[in-house]
Amino acid sequence: MSKLILYHGSPKVIEQPQFGFGNPKNDYGLGFYCTESPELAKEWACSVATDGYANKYEVDMQGLSVLSLTGGEYHILNWLAVLLENRTFRIGGDIAQQAKNYILDNFAIDYKQYDVIKGYRADDSYFSFASAFLNNTISLPQLEKAMVLGKLGEQVVAISEKAFQSFTFEEAIPAPKEIYYPKKQARDTAAREEFRKERGRGSILTDTYVLDIIRGGWKNDDPRLQRVILG
Repeated sequence: MSKLILYHGSPKVIEQPQFGFGNPKNDYGLGFYCTESPELAKEWACSVATDGYANKYEVDMQGLSVLSLTGGEYHILNWLAVLLENRTFRIGGDIAQQAKNYILDNFAIDYKQYDVIKGYRADDSYFSFASAFLNNTISLPQLEKAMVLGKLGEQVVAISEKAFQSFTFEEAIPAPKEIYYPKKQARDTAAREEFRKERGRGSILTDTYVLDIIRGGWKNDDPRLQRVILG
């Protein structure tokens, strides 16, 4: 597909995304964060105090290199390594610190060479799931399942100057906070509630936890990793 319609949720109308601006502590570093869902973009645009817009763009994907972290070639620990490199985690103890170091040492990927990244969006609830895994309180299969809770879907992030130049602004669709902030909160609450139920189904006897991965010396191409994720 050479053309893609994307939406960026913001309190502002953004006719031309500016390369080099933004928050470097976002999930995949400095970039322009979008979704293929206008409804999700409207939720992301609103806070309790502000209305927002789903800025709509046509993106020319011709010639752009795309890294899909959910496309089958990569797994959940690759995604987590990217998240650990960019987001600020509150490390709760020795296990979490060693887990963070081990994942960065063994599951990091060279994502910065790409123009566009597709992958999970780490909202507050998803971020707490990743923290729970690092602290050895949820298993690897539970982390994998957690990523589809709340139906946040994938985000599409332009990270190169070439990618920014491929955006053509079409319109800014209003997102009233009275409608979309409650929807945003409800989605997060639903994800947390589903996760609470899923968390109770785990078994320390049969599931694989981060300590098992570290003690077992698992690497990025380890066949045990695929068996756990695929079930």
